[in-house]
Amino acid sequence: MLSVRSCESGYGALRAVKGVSLHVAAGEIVTIIGANGAGKTTLLKTIAGLIRADSGEILFDGRPIHRLGAHRVAALGLVLVPEGRQLFAPMTVEENLILGGYLRYRRGEAAWVKAQTQRAYALFPILAERRRQLAGTLSGGEQQMLAIARALIAGPRLMMLDEPSLGLAPLVVRAIIGALTVLRKEGTTILLVEQNSKAALGIADRGYVMETGSILIEGSSRELSENRDVRRAYLGKDYTRIDE
Repeated sequence: MLSVRSCESGYGALRAVKGVSLHVAAGEIVTIIGANGAGKTTLLKTIAGLIRADSGEILFDGRPIHRLGAHRVAALGLVLVPEGRQLFAPMTVEENLILGGYLRYRRGEAAWVKAQTQRAYALFPILAERRRQLAGTLSGGEQQMLAIARALIAGPRLMMLDEPSLGLAPLVVRAIIGALTVLRKEGTTILLVEQNSKAALGIADRGYVMETGSILIEGSSRELSENRDVRRAYLGKDYTRIDE
């Protein structure tokens, strides 16, 4: 579904992504783990069209997208849930969700957006209770749920999430991770960037370890969880996969 080949990108003269290649097959959850400054966020922004790739190529369903703007990438069904949520704080929960369906509304698919909104409320019932509340007054966990729900309204075929567990309590993290497994079962492919490597590898099919802009290691989530260097750097000695 998604193929990144020898991609390089960054900010001016700074190369934050250096020759990265990866792929995501339909129906997978694939994670990218690594320390702060590894280039994970820049890579997702490059795939999403927010940063232009300087070299290499990015293919979505075999179609080159590395020269497309972010709105055109999103229209193809490749949607980013950014780090920091970036909600419209002065607007209500429901208004944020409606904006998530903007492209669908333009296509005359208002009924579809309404159905997706109900799907989002079913996935995160607390949002239904808060639908009239301003997004900026929600708790951190509720805001992250809203950011994921807003992306869901756009009808993503592949959803990219950048640090969805950042700053959240363990109970909320489990709820977010649980929602991602539900979305995968319902047919949404997921590319997940996480510093919480335990949570990410616990639900992912495969993963990549990124360091200083490059892919250091790749493999199944089990292979990565059993790799001594990965365990030492990212997981801790007491790590256990969710499915064990």
